Amino acid sequence: MKKTGKILFWTPRILSILFICFLTLFSLDVFEPGKSAGEILLGLLMHNIPSIIMIVLLVIAWRKEIVGAVSYFAAGLIYIGLVTFNVINSGLQWYLAISWSLTIAVPAFIIGVLFLINWKKRNEMN
Repeated sequence: MKKTGKILFWTPRILSILFICFLTLFSLDVFEPGKSAGEILLGLLMHNIPSIIMIVLLVIAWRKEIVGAVSYFAAGLIYIGLVTFNVINSGLQWYLAISWSLTIAVPAFIIGVLFLINWKKRNEMN
């Protein structure tokens, strides 16, 4: 495998791991004084459902890049849809939807594009 092939292979996978770690950081807000261990564990589980789903999809995408491409595009679109729905129904300012979407959806789209490029390159070689 050429150097560019190795970089193309590893970049979406490493970025996926970093992205999942970034998503997992949002679960740290469950640690509050006065909460029981059960409440904290339940909160961690609930907050980390997206991370758990992304880990499962990454394991599948490790060998089947098209799964990574589709799942990261879908994750970005779902997040934009959920944020837009919440902003419309809560009366928050529209620019909050844009800023929140940029922080989560854009990295997901970039990773999806990298998996798609990797999948296309692999199919061209076969």
